Amino acid sequence: MSTFKAVAIDKTEAGQTVGIRAFDEADLMDGDVTVRVSHSTLNYKDGLAITGKAPVVRRFPMIPGVDLVGTVEASSNPEFKPGDAVVLNGWGLGETHLGAYAEKVRVRGDWLIPLPQGLSPLQAMAIGTAGYTAMLCMMALERHGLRPDRGPAIVTGAVGGVGSVAVALLAKAGWHVIASTGRPEEADYLKGLGAAEILDRSEFSGPSRPLAKERWAAGVDTVGSTTLANVLAMSKYGGAIAACGLAGGMDLPTTVAPFILRNVALLGVDSVMAPKSVRIEAWNRIARELDHDKLAAMTSTIPLDQVLEAGKRIVEGKIKGRVVVEIA
Repeated sequence: MSTFKAVAIDKTEAGQTVGIRAFDEADLMDGDVTVRVSHSTLNYKDGLAITGKAPVVRRFPMIPGVDLVGTVEASSNPEFKPGDAVVLNGWGLGETHLGAYAEKVRVRGDWLIPLPQGLSPLQAMAIGTAGYTAMLCMMALERHGLRPDRGPAIVTGAVGGVGSVAVALLAKAGWHVIASTGRPEEADYLKGLGAAEILDRSEFSGPSRPLAKERWAAGVDTVGSTTLANVLAMSKYGGAIAACGLAGGMDLPTTVAPFILRNVALLGVDSVMAPKSVRIEAWNRIARELDHDKLAAMTSTIPLDQVLEAGKRIVEGKIKGRVVVEIA
């Protein structure tokens, strides 16, 4: 087909416009693999792109969507052939390279990995960047030598995509999981994923003290700012926090006290540019280790024509768990 359906973001003198329209196949970007997209997901970054709340998009017009699963349609890359099922996360998709909210993409083959065995396309996008990032965080904590016998693990922004999967993964691995959220009405949802305790995020809203009572040995933080500062101040001696998000802000108003007096480590976790070998390890592990029933319990599905409204809602903090976007 010469055109395909896509969400397109344009920039005019009056500001950003976004809508679903026909996109010309001739305008696809350079790449050695063309993929027919079946599913994508909704991430916080996608919401920022759709609403224009942050400068996520670096070129116009842009098709947003940072995750996809689909079938190879054409390939000059020796690793992939037509008919192969593939997954793509990050690499600037939906930011600098035309993204996943479209029926078709053309990308570099070294950005792709095979769809992990045991996952359906829908399950792969229910996991998406959020779940893959949660696994990268758990792997970072394990590399630091942390195990469940060291004490509890805190997860901030626990009702969100990364947080929900992190709660489920850590609980299954044997951790006593403390889930922090500003949505106390979702306590049953979080306990269903494996959380042992629910903590109101207001405990982290005030300015951080240099050190506070030791409460957890490990953590996954999706919020940043004063939340992360307080989480660090409350970490046990020798603990570590994996930081992967900035929903609360990019600043970090803390002191060196947790690092030099309690030997606490702050582990930065990036999913966008992670090497292919790390991606494959993370995806294969999550395919094996994430409870598929719990994944289903945290997942909802929407068609492409509802993604604009859903993008607004995720930025407003009104989305729970994972949202799969059905493209075709």
